[in-house]
Amino acid sequence: LRGKEVLVLESGAHVGSGISSRNSEVIHGGLYYPTGSLKATLCVRGKQLLYDYCKRAGVEHSRIGKLIVATEEGQEETLHRIAAQAKGNGVLDLKLCSQADVKALEPQVFATAALLSPSTGIVDSHGLMMALLGDIENSGGIVALNTALQRVGSAERELVQAEGGVNHVCKTEDGILIGSKILVNAAGLDAPFVASCCVASGRMPKSGYTVPTPFFAKGSYFRLTQVASPFQRLVYPVPEPGGLGVHATIDLGGQTRFGPNVQWLEPCGVGTEEDLREYSSDEIIPPHLYNVDEQEASGFYDAIRRYYRDLPHGALQADYAGIRPKIKGPADGSADFQIDGPERHGVPGLVSLFGIESPGLTSSLAIGELVGHTVET
Repeated sequence: LRGKEVLVLESGAHVGSGISSRNSEVIHGGLYYPTGSLKATLCVRGKQLLYDYCKRAGVEHSRIGKLIVATEEGQEETLHRIAAQAKGNGVLDLKLCSQADVKALEPQVFATAALLSPSTGIVDSHGLMMALLGDIENSGGIVALNTALQRVGSAERELVQAEGGVNHVCKTEDGILIGSKILVNAAGLDAPFVASCCVASGRMPKSGYTVPTPFFAKGSYFRLTQVASPFQRLVYPVPEPGGLGVHATIDLGGQTRFGPNVQWLEPCGVGTEEDLREYSSDEIIPPHLYNVDEQEASGFYDAIRRYYRDLPHGALQADYAGIRPKIKGPADGSADFQIDGPERHGVPGLVSLFGIESPGLTSSLAIGELVGHTVET
């Protein structure tokens, strides 16, 4: 977007107070995703961009590594499949570890075998967002906080076109009209709702195009108390449907957290495009769903003790929860990122980002590259 006037509409009072504030702050390696998928390509590319950017911008981070552990019969075969998938994605630094290797690396971890990913790391996500905000403002861009989008409508667009020919006009909840030639829909949980505004106003000229139906999966985290962090690295079980399993992460302050689990929310699917236009995520996801249910702790103890058998009883304390912006339901398998530009829907200058869940943080700078290229072509 070099040479363009950039205005970021942020509905919250602070930058990055939505999905970005509720993740595990992991820099992922790009191991699991199908070769050639956007998740694989953008995660591997984004990982290197992110490490380079953090070093250049002074954002705190650490390449501490990750163990993916097999704890029961049949899971070692899964490790080999993950290693093969990672190799196909261009990740060539994995090491297969024996039970003795794991014990030497992480004495508190039980595993019959493991994969070591040395390029996985952690980052101060708030520091990263503040650095990016500084880059926008230092380049002449503007971030408008507390500015929620109400709709993108054809009537308002016609009023502004007479003054200079723009492709899009956004109307905020304060009644302000903002015209632009390029509109990047990076609204997270609300991305399908924002995109559906274009459908509602008859601005999707390509027949057959549909906005993806949103699904929402809650993930809760518990933090470890009573004892010091038992690990030097991140520890992950083999993946499970909907997520990567209840894993152990360590933040830059040395605090260990476990999570997230996967809890599909009702209603999972909103349904038709007409339904999409009628609801925002705030209406579908009431604030209390961001609370962690203490009763979930029992399931966490069971999951964690598969690889951390010495977890003391009573050591888990509810921490925080987030909502994943899914575009496939619980019975539909994993979805790739979906980044729809004009070649897909036919609307000039519009790029919509759907399903940007994990590894979205790791992929963020590579996603920015792709969006920039899309709007320039």
